[in-house]
Amino acid sequence: MAVIALGASGVGAYQLAPQPAAISAHWRELAWPFPRDGWPAGRAFRCEGGACDGAELYVRAKRGFCNCDSGVADDDEVDRVADIDLITPRFAATAPGEAVRVGEVHGRARRYDLATYDGAGHAAVGIALSRRCDLLVAAAQGRDDASAIEQAALALLATPEIKSWTMAALDGK
Repeated sequence: MAVIALGASGVGAYQLAPQPAAISAHWRELAWPFPRDGWPAGRAFRCEGGACDGAELYVRAKRGFCNCDSGVADDDEVDRVADIDLITPRFAATAPGEAVRVGEVHGRARRYDLATYDGAGHAAVGIALSRRCDLLVAAAQGRDDASAIEQAALALLATPEIKSWTMAALDGK
């Protein structure tokens, strides 16, 4: 009888254990997957289901990194700062970037094709948003069309939780 009671309580405890938090309908937070570099680790997310299924988004603040007057000025800057090279150093832009805005921060987004180590091609989007002298950078990648990945990434960045985290990260909190 004691074995049954312990087994039942173990099942109950498992069911009560917290699950990874959902940031939006499809995005789940992951551990930061990249090795340490000169910038603080950020936040990583995976899309589970919907139009962005399987896509991943990596976002972090780079304080004191951009031109304080003009912010993210051009596509070359997006190429340099958006952390696409963390996914793979073999990436190529597929088109000119475009201006984007998420809440109080604005900048540019640019789409890329990635040559990954497993040989599978991936689409990616690099996003660099500035506020004063600080950057919020994001790299999103997946097997879907880069346009769909970009829309899903910008939608996640625009959620209240991520916008709040963004402002705190850019303020050094």
